Amino acid sequence: MSDQLIKEFEQEYRDAVAKLPDFRAGDTVIVAVRIKEGNKERIQNFQGTVLQRRNVGSNGETFTVRKVSNGIGIERIFPISSPNIESIKVVRRGKVRRARLFYLRGRQGKSARIKEKLSK
Repeated sequence: MSDQLIKEFEQEYRDAVAKLPDFRAGDTVIVAVRIKEGNKERIQNFQGTVLQRRNVGSNGETFTVRKVSNGIGIERIFPISSPNIESIKVVRRGKVRRARLFYLRGRQGKSARIKEKLSK
């Protein structure tokens, strides 16, 4: 009984992840998030750079997106299997050499830029 429930849950997770694009640290993405305000629901876009992906391939996978708004850095952590995520769109691919980009937190302006990866 419980084994079948686990398999169904894992299948739902795989279906949810299959519809998402392939993205990694350094990519600029637009995450469309469902927001509830009272009895209304709307979709708000959050555009920024992916700093990291954690627990890739597991049910608890999350990714962190950072943007700078009015000179203030804002980071949001999104669970990949969350029903509040409407869609993820990759705007540009970043050319980075590491999986965690926490060094961007201490940078601003031109030093915080990431080069674009040229597709072949």
